[in-house]
Amino acid sequence: MTPTLVRQQLPRAGTAPRVDRCARARDWAEIQERMLVPLYEAVYRRLDVGTGTRLLGLGCGSGLALLMAAGRGAAVTGVESAAPERTALARERLRPESWRTRACAEPRVVEGDPEDVVRAPGEPGYNLVTAFEPIGCLAGDSEGLGELLAAATPQAEHGTPVVLAGWGPPERCTTSTVLRVATKLADPLRSAGSWRPAQRDDLEEVAQRAGLKPDGSGRVACPFGYANVDNAVRGLLSTGLFDAAIRATDQDQVDKELTEALHPHRRRDGTVWMPNVFRYLIARTP
Repeated sequence: MTPTLVRQQLPRAGTAPRVDRCARARDWAEIQERMLVPLYEAVYRRLDVGTGTRLLGLGCGSGLALLMAAGRGAAVTGVESAAPERTALARERLRPESWRTRACAEPRVVEGDPEDVVRAPGEPGYNLVTAFEPIGCLAGDSEGLGELLAAATPQAEHGTPVVLAGWGPPERCTTSTVLRVATKLADPLRSAGSWRPAQRDDLEEVAQRAGLKPDGSGRVACPFGYANVDNAVRGLLSTGLFDAAIRATDQDQVDKELTEALHPHRRRDGTVWMPNVFRYLIARTP
């Protein structure tokens, strides 16, 4: 998910939240990140990711997508500039002694931008680039993605597939109604940064701005399922989408309204279930 929500008003004096970033990163890794596993699996199957794949993962977060690719035999490199706490978890996850792999090269996680990735002399370029963090949730949430992709292109071979991800139509994404809580609290006047429904050509427009040529797309069901409401609140807060709402109001208010928004999605056994559809685009480097 998008890491930040654009804030259009100043926080109240003395109410800036003291967020435990390490705990948030753990909640992301243990609760929320797995929600996109069907997306990762669908892309890897379609592109036949395996021992010949050299993958560059942009915005790799805590590394689950990298781990899955490495488990298929791919040589993986992750880049993360926004969340150092997640980067630390990715490095921990990808330590050779932490898991079994068929990969022929040791995984790498770089804190910074694509330009900070240093390849050894003679090392070939990447033949797959992924940007799995979905766009289409907030107005302006694709800003900066085009520049990130343009910076990654020199690291890739000619014709390399570049995968972008986005939220599907709002009528197919139950979670969109819950995410509107963040916008309502942080931006009651609906200025820039407000929630908006995903548009059909969001991904294509980003790809074209980055000089990439679209070459196929797909849709994947990615339901958000949680053990209980508290688990759902922790998972959703870990995305960072509600941080601006916390700054504009307070933690208790956000927790209360988020809990209320989740109530319609609570099942009889106490679990929370929200069906969603995500879209991915495959584009090619020039």
